[in-house]
Amino acid sequence: QVQLVESGGGLVQAGGSLRLSCVASGRTFSDYAVNWFRQAPGKEREFVAAIRWSGGTFSAGSVKGRFTISRDNAKNTVYLQMNSLKPEDTAVYYCGAASGSPWGPNDYWGQGTQVTVSS
Repeated sequence: QVQLVESGGGLVQAGGSLRLSCVASGRTFSDYAVNWFRQAPGKEREFVAAIRWSGGTFSAGSVKGRFTISRDNAKNTVYLQMNSLKPEDTAVYYCGAASGSPWGPNDYWGQGTQVTVSS
């Protein structure tokens, strides 16, 4: 079992920044790629970014150049630095752990953290 706990969400104005954290506990964190998905009201959950244990990263086109994913394996923590935020980034952000493809399907999910970007 892996437990994932997200934090760092909140309310920010357009153009601002937030850093989300995802802390893992339980099984060996290095067995998994970690990703971030988001879900806006009335929309399907969508992929945002992912990072392999080795450090290789992937991100969706809609956030490329604005969001950066990183991980601190010693702290079992993955970060999502979000800059130049837009109102359309408003969503619940979930981190997940995947033993296969970095894009999932995920073996584990966190509970989510709300990000709201005001215009």
